[in-house]
Amino acid sequence: MAVINPWKSYHRTATLTAPPGQVILMLYDGALRFLERALTGFGRVDPAELNMTVHNNLQRAHDIIRELDFALDVDKGGELAVTLRRLYDYFQHRIQASNLKKQREGIEEVIEHLNVLRDAWATMLRGGDSAEIAGPLPQLALAPAQVGY
Repeated sequence: MAVINPWKSYHRTATLTAPPGQVILMLYDGALRFLERALTGFGRVDPAELNMTVHNNLQRAHDIIRELDFALDVDKGGELAVTLRRLYDYFQHRIQASNLKKQREGIEEVIEHLNVLRDAWATMLRGGDSAEIAGPLPQLALAPAQVGY
């Protein structure tokens, strides 16, 4: 007889029944959680554990950011959607490079920028002041034209 994990059941129901704006917030939270977990891998003594922890968590974060990218509607979202698409592409590039080289700098940079986006999204969902939301977009370490894919 299979054991049912009530937390997984609750989480699945919450995800399936959440409004679209809340799902985006959940995706941001998930990506940040996996990026933070990846950083814990750098503290591992065993190289196999280090590689596995960093790689697996970065893959999950990368997948979530890809979903955020796929959710964009450039026709309806206009310039904001285009800008977010470029940011998500940049984040994916930084995560891949950090995973390949096993360096934490790119992960920390993506965490910093994702926190800004996540907090702005949460403020928007709460109906916050537009001045509170409309802060400057994060400055990237590399201009999008410099990123080679």
